[in-house]
Amino acid sequence: MADIPSRLDWVRAAPEDATGPGPWIEIAFDEDDLVRIRETSDPENVVTTTRRKWDAFVLGVRAGEFDHFVEGLEDERPPAPAEGRS
Repeated sequence: MADIPSRLDWVRAAPEDATGPGPWIEIAFDEDDLVRIRETSDPENVVTTTRRKWDAFVLGVRAGEFDHFVEGLEDERPPAPAEGRS
C-alpha cells in the first residue's frame, strides 16, 4: 500500500449538525490530481483515485446514476436540499 501523506486536509462528508464519531466518509485532495477517500472508523484504510474519476463520480451522483443503490432506504437518507440551494 502506498504511503499516505500526513499533511492532507481531510473533509468530512457529514451533515452540518452531525455529532459523534460517525462513521463518516472523509475526502482529501492530494498533489498530482489524486483524491484520497477514507472512513473515520478505519482511517488507515485509504482508497486513492484520480481527480478526473472523482469528478465523473460526483457528476454521476448528481445525475442520479447511483440511486438504485439506495432503493428502499428513502427513510434513512438525509433530506435533499431545497431547490435553489446547494
